[in-house]
Amino acid sequence: MKRLKALADKPIIGGVVKKAMASLASNDAKAISEHFSQYLKPQIADTDALRHEVYKLRHNVYCEELHFEDVKETYEEHDEFDLRAIHCFVRHISSNNLAGTVRLITSAQDNELLPIEQFCSHALTDADISPMKYARHEVCEISRLAVPAAFRKREIDKHAGAATGAINEQVFSQTELRCFPYIAVCLYLSAAAMSYKTKRYHVFVMMEPRLARSLSFVGIMFRQLGQPIEFHGKRAAYYIDSRELKKTLSSGYLKLLQAIERDLFELKKPGTPSSGAIFSPKLIAAH
Repeated sequence: MKRLKALADKPIIGGVVKKAMASLASNDAKAISEHFSQYLKPQIADTDALRHEVYKLRHNVYCEELHFEDVKETYEEHDEFDLRAIHCFVRHISSNNLAGTVRLITSAQDNELLPIEQFCSHALTDADISPMKYARHEVCEISRLAVPAAFRKREIDKHAGAATGAINEQVFSQTELRCFPYIAVCLYLSAAAMSYKTKRYHVFVMMEPRLARSLSFVGIMFRQLGQPIEFHGKRAAYYIDSRELKKTLSSGYLKLLQAIERDLFELKKPGTPSSGAIFSPKLIAAH
């Protein structure tokens, strides 16, 4: 796959290579989706106890590992935006540990700016798209995505030493190891699913251009809204309309999204009786 990525931007053959990469990734995602729910469960943090778990994971990644924020006495990382955010996480079923988290920051009034507006407005240079061009109750921002080191390391990255996040083969099965690189994508898809479910269709995010490029290979088509700026590394502002996601996702990732939606909103699998999606009022009340 690394060699394919190197060829993806080459003239003439680049388009063919990108299609090949997308096909390979889609096929793998289709296979992974069959096992994903056996090992990893996306959930919404709709209780105080669950939100505290999320804050502790964020502290571990953002404060202790990456040093983006100062270490807190409570060992929990949170800010003023958490009061109006929907929090999602992925739990590793056999260990009961959190394997990742993300939040979707909402806005209901003109004075409730998204972080991208408050701190990175100079990154929004697209004349056609900005949060201010939409109704406030229809905009949101993906933020604070965090995956702990133990779940970021694939088998080929393993080496001795727990401090580096090395994976113990006696703890994780080979199938589980195959699922782990999909955790970050799962979190983005979870955020998009929450956006669509709550009708906050206009989604903004600050991310590295190379990540946006990788996501585009599988049909997650973010639109870049300006040049990269320095914000915990080189990041740019991006936008996606969550209503369009299912139209552009490759078939394998569409299947993964459907599995995520079933877990998040307690939907029944196709072919079984369903009482409909459940989206807890606690999510809104918690803001």
